[in-house]
Parts: sequence; structure tokens; C-alpha cells
Amino acid sequence: MTLQTISQNKSHDGIQAVYKHPSHQTKTDMTFSVFVPPHQAGAKLPVVWYLSGLTCTHANVTEKGEYRHACAELGLIFVAPDTSPRGGHVPGDPAGSYDFGLGAGFYVDATEQPYAANYRMWSYVTQELPELVAAHFPVDSTRQSVMGHSMGGHGALTVALRNADRYRAASAFSPIVAPSLVPWGTKALGGYLGPNKQAWRKHDTVALIEDGARFSEFLVDYGDADQFLSEQLRPELLQAACDKAKIPLTLRRQAGYDHSYYFISTFMRDHLAWHAARLKS
Repeated sequence: MTLQTISQNKSHDGIQAVYKHPSHQTKTDMTFSVFVPPHQAGAKLPVVWYLSGLTCTHANVTEKGEYRHACAELGLIFVAPDTSPRGGHVPGDPAGSYDFGLGAGFYVDATEQPYAANYRMWSYVTQELPELVAAHFPVDSTRQSVMGHSMGGHGALTVALRNADRYRAASAFSPIVAPSLVPWGTKALGGYLGPNKQAWRKHDTVALIEDGARFSEFLVDYGDADQFLSEQLRPELLQAACDKAKIPLTLRRQAGYDHSYYFISTFMRDHLAWHAARLKS
């Protein structure tokens, strides 16, 4: 598949680039960013997938995530896809709200009309994009991990739980851990997947754990000044589910931090070092 280079810049002796390609899953052009650290010719490197949150594109973490220095030192490829299909023909929220439709794909394959044709973000981030990246970049596909923020934290945890044999590590910043129970999630899952709540469970971290899905361990950070903490994020539900299932969870409450990239960038190096230790073991 053809990649169109949008930008390419040297950073920390590696290359930060942005690419566009036609997606057969979303039936749109999709844009993603990749940082490839300095490495010896012929080397295959571990890859960290970063899933972004509501209203974001690939650009938010690329411009504000402050991950390149750590990735260069740790030898990690860092890939950041978009959060939804885009284009004039792609349906959005009829009311124009930010929490559904464009920029809010929730990492599911929609089954409801008019969204089913384009909103196939689950298949895009778990199948199409990994195959594309493996074909064009020096990726060691046996050493992959996944992380994300907010809606992307939801995506990262569910992707890991449903593909535990593929990812060696999974972490999240301020994830939506029980979308079936909170306003953002019930709107998105209902809109994309329909009213049968049983179909929602495979896209709900807490429900997946309750239904028997397991992962080796999780690292999750959230800020106690996060304005969405009590209504949308509900980290205590993840703690309870992991405790009951005996899944090791490092859940860190960071004093004074909110939901923004100021928070994410502060703890990004911690997460990348945690991933690197598991990707290189």
C-alpha cells in the first residue's frame, strides 16, 4: 500500500514523520505519525502504539506528548494513529457534539447506520495499520505494546485484553474504564453498536475482565484534579475488577494534575520506560 509523506523531521537523531494512506477499513484517507529512533542498519525495534482521546488527531501527542527523547534513548518506535475516519462524506454527530462521530471513533467497528461503512477503528488499529507499519518500518512484531489517553486509554486496555498474546505491555492515562456505565461511553457504544448492551461488553475494560479476559499487568495514571474523574473515568471500578481477577494493576493518583497533555507529558517517560522494560525482557 502506498504511503504519502506529509512531513519528516530529524529529532533526537531519529526521524519524526507523518504519513497518509488510503484505508480499506474506513474507506477514507487516514493519517498517522511515526517516530523511529536512531538504530543500526538492519535492526528490528520494539513498537509502542499510542491511542489518542476525544477530539484528537495524531497531532496532539505528536506535538505535545514529549515522547521522542525517551523513545530515542530506549530504542522504541512510537506510532500514533488518528481517532476516527474523516472526510466530507463521513457522518458525524447529528447535533455536532464533540463526543461522538468525527474525532470520537471509540476504537470500535460500528454496526449501526450510517456509521458502519466508515467507523471501523478497531480493525484499523489492530489489523490494517499494524500490517502497514510492519511493511514500511523496522518493526519487531513480536515486541509490541499499547498505551493511550482517555478514550484512547479505553482503546488501549480493551485492545490488550482481547489480544493478550500480541502485546507485552499496556498502560493508560486517565482511561474511560467502564464506558457502558458513563455518559461518553453509553452515547458512543449505543450509537455505533446499537441498543444491545451485551454487544458493548467486548469494548468495556471492566466488563471484559468480568467476562474472563486477562492481561499480565497494567499501569494507569490519573490526576486527582481531572474534571472528568468521577463522572466519566471511574478508576475505582478498574481497581475493583483487577483486584477480583488478580490482575496486577499499578494505579497512580497524581496530585493536582488534570486531563490535559501537561499531565500526559509529565509522566510519559515513566510509561515508556515501563514499556521498554517489558518489551526488552
